[in-house]
Amino acid sequence: MGRRKNDSEVGRFAILIIFLMGVISCSMVYFCISVLFVPTATDPIISVSYSVQNVDQDSGTQNEEEKEVCCRGIEHLELWGDAAKWGSEFKLSSSEECCKACKAMCRKKGPCLCDSWVFCGNREACGARFGECWLKKQKNSLVLDRRESGDHVMWTSGFIFAEGEDIVGLETEHGTIRMKLFPDCSPESAAYILDLLQLPQYTGCHLYRAESRGSIWDSEGNHVKNTPLGPPYALVQGTLEAHETVFKKISSEFSSIIRRGSVAWVGSGPDFFISLANHVEWKKSYTVFGSILPEDMEIVEKISHLPTKPEIWGSTNVTVLEKPIKLKFRRMKTTSHSKP
Repeated sequence: MGRRKNDSEVGRFAILIIFLMGVISCSMVYFCISVLFVPTATDPIISVSYSVQNVDQDSGTQNEEEKEVCCRGIEHLELWGDAAKWGSEFKLSSSEECCKACKAMCRKKGPCLCDSWVFCGNREACGARFGECWLKKQKNSLVLDRRESGDHVMWTSGFIFAEGEDIVGLETEHGTIRMKLFPDCSPESAAYILDLLQLPQYTGCHLYRAESRGSIWDSEGNHVKNTPLGPPYALVQGTLEAHETVFKKISSEFSSIIRRGSVAWVGSGPDFFISLANHVEWKKSYTVFGSILPEDMEIVEKISHLPTKPEIWGSTNVTVLEKPIKLKFRRMKTTSHSKP
């Protein structure tokens, strides 16, 4: 038979409970402070605080399978265009299948018969039209024919480019930097860039930060062994917010390891950056919406060595351009690599 605890035993238990509560409270406070105030290594505007031992020294190789076959669309958007295949007679089970059907009609060799697709995937909203996949051809692949958009639209739409038509130019005073867009991986981002193509000369887009590879990254963008991860962080950074438009935050899209030439948003935009190095340490933290052609990285390198002045952003030392560089997007003629 158990015995009743006397008052002294109850007192000892009370003291023990208070002590345990104090330990738990201190642990929670320490955890919160660590999360809020310790800088992370995934943001180019935040200093990297961990050891280089955490990074594969052979930064030119991928630690995991990174290649992804994308087939993404923009929800609540209906693109118009001449029908290459009627959705009323062509039903599929997903928007990805619809996208792949369009890609199959736009191969590298031969004519591109489909460059946009529209799919109805909401069973309740679509009703009898559920599963309809419309394959279409735009009159101008760089000027999307948007019929309707908004939460009330039941369609999901996407677009692709024929070989060589996916290149746009970033015009600067130092030369034109050609960028390959990823509309099938980051369609919302690519559609925004196409909108910028329609705007007049130099409307607010510009580069404001430049940091070279220094002695930390080699000419191929690989990290040099036994060196820190920055600064400098081997990138140029700017904004793609135009004066004439109200920028709508870009949804998170294709997250890939940042490679030399990658063009990605900082957060949800409108700030963006072009990487001069293979930043394996940042993992897949950014929406990548394009890639600079290798032969044009020389211009980006030149910009990274222009006169700068030091600034401190939070606790991070950065270098900003003494003279910001204006950007203007322009169409590029189909290049020779687009030919069969």
